[in-house]
Amino acid sequence: MNAKKTKEPRAAEKTAPKRALSKEEMYRIIRAPVITEKATRGSEHNQVTFEVALDASKPEIRAAVEGLFGVKVKAVNTLRTEGKKKFFRGTRGQRSDQKKAIITLEAGQTIDVTTGV
Repeated sequence: MNAKKTKEPRAAEKTAPKRALSKEEMYRIIRAPVITEKATRGSEHNQVTFEVALDASKPEIRAAVEGLFGVKVKAVNTLRTEGKKKFFRGTRGQRSDQKKAIITLEAGQTIDVTTGV
C-alpha cells in the first residue's frame, strides 16, 4: 500500500542548458544577506551567506550572485530549514520555510553586504 517514492537522478539538473537570467529573476532569487555572528565568521574564509528563494537551484544562485555583484563564485552550498510550529495567543501557527545559500568566493573577490546592491 505504501509505494516507496524513488528519487529522480540529479544529473539532469546539472546538465541542463544554461540560460541567461534577467535582473528581475536575479533579485527574486537573492532575497537578503544573512547578518548573524556565524555568517560573519564565514567572511574569514571568503564566504557570504544569503537568504534565497525556496525554488532556486545552485546554478541559478551562482548566476545571480555573479550577475548582481560582478564576482567569481567558487562554490555554492545550500541549506533548507522548515518553519517551526508555534503557538501564539492560544492558536497554532507556523513560521515560513527558509533557504540559505553559503557562497564561497574566489581568492581576491569580496562582497560588501552592508552597502546593498
